Amino acid sequence: MSSNIEILPLEQWLPSHGSPLIISGPCSAESAGQLINTAKAIAKLPQVKVLRAGIWKPRTRPGEFEGVGEEGLKWLFDAKRATGLMTTVEVAEPAHVELALKYGVDILWLGARTVVNPFSVQAITEALKGIHVPVMVKNPVSPDVKLWMGAIERVYSAGITKIIAIHRGFHYFNKSPFRNAPMWEIPIELKRAIPNIPIITDPSHICGRRSLLAEISQKALDLEMDGLMIESHIDPANAKTDAAQQVSPQGLKNLLDNLVIRERQGNPEFQNKLEELRTEIDKLDGELLEILAKRMEIINEIGDYKIENDITILQMKRWAGIIEDRLSIGTHLGLKREFLLNLLKLIHTESIKKQEERFKQSGR
Repeated sequence: MSSNIEILPLEQWLPSHGSPLIISGPCSAESAGQLINTAKAIAKLPQVKVLRAGIWKPRTRPGEFEGVGEEGLKWLFDAKRATGLMTTVEVAEPAHVELALKYGVDILWLGARTVVNPFSVQAITEALKGIHVPVMVKNPVSPDVKLWMGAIERVYSAGITKIIAIHRGFHYFNKSPFRNAPMWEIPIELKRAIPNIPIITDPSHICGRRSLLAEISQKALDLEMDGLMIESHIDPANAKTDAAQQVSPQGLKNLLDNLVIRERQGNPEFQNKLEELRTEIDKLDGELLEILAKRMEIINEIGDYKIENDITILQMKRWAGIIEDRLSIGTHLGLKREFLLNLLKLIHTESIKKQEERFKQSGR
């Protein structure tokens, strides 16, 4: 799975871009005072480049605070003028796009609930044609990388080349300490499919509570995400939406000051050593693949022998013995039990398929 779209690098269109890109501001614009005071406080932090604020809030149930609408865009414009920060808001329909641009919003973003619906994305992208405004695309609520890619491709097809993907976690039924499970493998897969796309992480929506923000923010940067979107509020305890996950400007400062920003490339000596180690891994991977191929050849021979002697494919006693023996050896060598179980199950499943193919071919 890959895409041929060419995204414009951040440094070519974001003049104030730092590394990493930090976007912050309240979940919702609630009042002129709340927004301007939050903006002025976070503008003092050199890491923050973009002010975010929710203007239209898609709520799960009616009767909850759904944003202030166009009035909030006026407050956002005033905050931008007062602080010099760029601004960004979520748009969920074409009319939102028109209003956001009317009030000088610099970057638009598509929310997780919008991205799940290709019809909604298409309607918004139609409104974006001929307008070269940057667009950020959050992942859909479901862990579906193709749906995420599809939304990005629709935005790109409207002529937008300034695109950022936002990783905000995924709805997950199992118990988890997080509001939305991070499932890091999905943004990593998106990066493989679209290598030049910047991806920033939204720790606020992943965590759902302030106490987890630092952990997720650091992990995002360690996994080479390009930035963070962190919700901040001048008085988070009394926020009208998502109070538990927002931080005060001072809390944001503490979080950002304690982040470890690691070098992505390093000096020449580091690179030489890294390449040496990677070469060794490449060699070992080649040997592993040769061993696996040889194992599958023997599996085919076993399948033929079972056919000749009318023996069933699955031998549970033998399988139980393999598990016990390999786990004992592997854990003694320092490998984790869960990793070994997953690896052995994969190999066993493929072995069964190989033997089933031999049985089908034999007609028995």
